Amino acid sequence: MNADDLRSVQAPLKERYRETPEAALITLHAEGRVGEGLSCRIETGKALVVAGLHPATGGSGQAACSGDMLLEALVACAGVTLNAVATALGIVLRDASLRAEGDLDFRGTLGLSKEVPVGFQHIRLQFTLDTDASEEQLATLLRLTERYCVVYQTLSQPPALTLTRKRAPGSAQASTDPSGSP
Repeated sequence: MNADDLRSVQAPLKERYRETPEAALITLHAEGRVGEGLSCRIETGKALVVAGLHPATGGSGQAACSGDMLLEALVACAGVTLNAVATALGIVLRDASLRAEGDLDFRGTLGLSKEVPVGFQHIRLQFTLDTDASEEQLATLLRLTERYCVVYQTLSQPPALTLTRKRAPGSAQASTDPSGSP
């Protein structure tokens, strides 16, 4: 795909969203089901992923770690965004690789210390680019990739996050979530 192809695909979408802003609000979703051996089966729409405990918390290493999946989502989103921005700017990338690293202190996850946060303490995203683009072009490419990468922006500016529960049909007690809906 070249810059003209990208613009022709995106132009009608941009126009629609300008005219009808509510059409641009889309709810994405993910679903999973608790599985055997402290796992959760995730239906991605493209493949089935089984997530489990990281070996540092007692997992076997046979299942995908959710922390790894978060970093993989960051790399995937940043890679797609980088490619789209480079295309739009007319920057030729002969090759590009991305690496995300995140530091976790599992004492928090295992409840050994209330002072240690649960979750990543630091995430680093690195791009290795093979291109003849100027330093100015590369600075623009990375600035726009950061700006338009959904996962990067979500991690850097976390949205409001809520947790609710429902009882499955047929459970012993009536099903309600905190809003009172069955």
